[in-house]
Amino acid sequence: MVNNFILPLNKVGINDIEIVGGKNASLGEMIQYLSALGVNIPNGFVITVDAYRQFITYNGLESTIKHIINTINYDNIESLRRGGSQVRLLIRNGRFEKQMSEDIIKAYELLSANYKQDYTDVAVRSSATAEDLPDASFAGQQETFLNVTGPATLMDCVRNCFASLFTDRAISYRQTFGYNHFAVALSICVQKMVRSDLGSSGVAFSLDTESGFKDVVVINGSYGLGEMVVQGAISPDEFIVFKPSLQKGYKSIIEKKLGVKDKMMVYGDKADERVKIISTEKSFQHRFCLSDDNVIKLADWVVKIENYYTSIKGKWTPMDVEWAVDGLSKELFIVQARPETIHSQKDHGKITEYAIFDATREDKILMKGIAVGDKIGAGKVNILFSLDKRVLEGHEFKEGDVLVTDMTDPDWEPIMKKASAIVTNKGGRTCHAAIVARELGVPAIVGCGNATDILNEGQEITVSCAEGEIGLIYNGIIGFEKSEYNLKDLPPVKTKLMLNVATPSMCFKFSHLPNAGVGLAREEFIINNYIQIHPLALMHHKTLNDAPLSKEIEKRIFGFDNEEDFFIKKLSYGIAKIAAAFYPNKVIVRFSDFKSNEYYNLLGGNHFEPHEENPMIGWRGASRYYSEAYKPAFGLECKAIKIVREEMGLDNVVVMVPFCRTVEELVRVKDVMQEFGLVRGQNGLELYLMAEIPSNIIMADEFAKHIDGFSIGSNDLTQLTLGLDRDSSLVAHLYDERNPAVKAMISKLITSAKANGVKVGICGQGPSDFPDFAQFLVEQGIDSISVTPDSIIKTIKAIAAVEK
Repeated sequence: MVNNFILPLNKVGINDIEIVGGKNASLGEMIQYLSALGVNIPNGFVITVDAYRQFITYNGLESTIKHIINTINYDNIESLRRGGSQVRLLIRNGRFEKQMSEDIIKAYELLSANYKQDYTDVAVRSSATAEDLPDASFAGQQETFLNVTGPATLMDCVRNCFASLFTDRAISYRQTFGYNHFAVALSICVQKMVRSDLGSSGVAFSLDTESGFKDVVVINGSYGLGEMVVQGAISPDEFIVFKPSLQKGYKSIIEKKLGVKDKMMVYGDKADERVKIISTEKSFQHRFCLSDDNVIKLADWVVKIENYYTSIKGKWTPMDVEWAVDGLSKELFIVQARPETIHSQKDHGKITEYAIFDATREDKILMKGIAVGDKIGAGKVNILFSLDKRVLEGHEFKEGDVLVTDMTDPDWEPIMKKASAIVTNKGGRTCHAAIVARELGVPAIVGCGNATDILNEGQEITVSCAEGEIGLIYNGIIGFEKSEYNLKDLPPVKTKLMLNVATPSMCFKFSHLPNAGVGLAREEFIINNYIQIHPLALMHHKTLNDAPLSKEIEKRIFGFDNEEDFFIKKLSYGIAKIAAAFYPNKVIVRFSDFKSNEYYNLLGGNHFEPHEENPMIGWRGASRYYSEAYKPAFGLECKAIKIVREEMGLDNVVVMVPFCRTVEELVRVKDVMQEFGLVRGQNGLELYLMAEIPSNIIMADEFAKHIDGFSIGSNDLTQLTLGLDRDSSLVAHLYDERNPAVKAMISKLITSAKANGVKVGICGQGPSDFPDFAQFLVEQGIDSISVTPDSIIKTIKAIAAVEK
């Protein structure tokens, strides 16, 4: 072929962006260089940019298109829609030059012959020359046509692909980012379809899309063709894999969340219907769409792709990948890969924090969903189901309104730009709404379920993505303050500063803060928020004759082998996520320390918990672990830790025993741990003791023989040294960890620990709240101070002043 209209996909590469566009260049590059590493990519051919330009010239369209584009008023959505529609119609009515048409059909017949078919099924995807440039992601701006069969349909889709260079959103986007409409051109990839309509498909990122944390692969997926995940029409399954231990050969899946996969896209069965959407069978909805083996294989490929691109670009290049599993051959394929364009540009040395002032805001929560970004936005609700209704009824979307909808469509980008926040019923973290919101810097909450029913048109709301992975929607406008820090401006400190991390959902974000690891990760937070069921109720609910409880438990354990598997896996995912965020620094995980009244409140807790007059000093901490009544439940905690350390490869996890009254009690707990496979010193396992009871300090020399470190719990230590109930307002004025008696206790413990060669740190609130208390600890020679993330900045400043 003399002209350059057609090229085989395996002959193009990263240096050909000008003639084949970003996506095609990337696919060709991978086929050439990554197939040898085992990465599977379906073959195909490319219709080049020259073909597109020739098509425009042959039909004499350029000056007409220029004229239409120049008359668009970009502040008026109706004007943009009218202009876009006119341009697309012109292109769709264009004709192919005979030679071009013959070349395309011949290439298609050759591809079909490779697969021993007359006319094979292909995907026709556009690939723009400016599409995946580092500063503009152009997410979802050109079209993809799936299950295209036969020459006539193929030529139709090629024409429609050419027209898609002028979708409303693409025109608006180029205008916003200052691209010349005619400097950008379009190439097309015609690629053999992967039969994911009979399998599953989705997207994967080689970083955490929310925080920009580098060390994980995040995978989203569902049954059927991948468009449902990309469009946000369903809430996908989510898997997170930790890269450093994956590369050492561990099965490091550190999180699995079952989505709501109620619909799927499959091949259509009528001549004019290429694809259709059907309901997913019930049994499939309760299963994960990828096996663990495929999750690991996919993550491994994503890392290989990232490493390859990083090496050719000379800088870290995280990737955004589309994958598919063929339901017939059961093979996994990569169907697209492009550099991620948002977080790779972000400076993590600058920290923005939001403080919300409303103490009663809990009562104002209207609904929750998946938080996108970490900002807060507020305004009046503007409910939108389609653009047409708005335009026809003259119902304007005002700058600063909150966009509330079922799910966004790429055409909505001009409206999304005006919104102070976005709320959708459907979608997951990697759907179109989420990607565009991140790009525009607009807070969004996706997958809320029924926001369009619960929120009212014109109602004032506050949308907060600043409180973890769960986004919260509050009634009314809630006051907040924004503060920004540059970590480069912080003074260096000698004392090891660690973080107290309550929730796994925030840990990737906190990993960017200055820290030497985690001084306290509480298991009860994970149990309370992610498991919510009493461990003994999980193990024995069938014998309790409590039908509603059994029904609720059976509903919650979908996707897991059984009740025990549910508890162990959920707990292990929570712990692993925190351990991964701070790897290889130490993460000290405290075994559960619920009091009986707190355990009682878990689902099914009423069947197992006694009523105690003073639970604060009752059946809690170590005394539970070896008691016949609770020991099996403690065993589940030990098994979870063992999985995190030995199967996921997160050997930076240290365990800590809370509220241990006597040395004998500590020995009994160690025996039970050993029974469940946790032995101090084996595989480097360290054991710490929470020093929070006066007996821990009085007997410190004896305790020290059995442990690797003490962590001072200043809250309980203050209460028990001064003999007061910290929950009682009547004696609250006496509660002060700076009391001379408490300081004498701490000083004595630090001296004992040093004499016995074991570490000693503190993980109470004191050092954050009182700089003079931090000063006292530094002077005593404490090894580490662990504080909450929101007080790390002021603690660094306080300690630097003391060390001076």
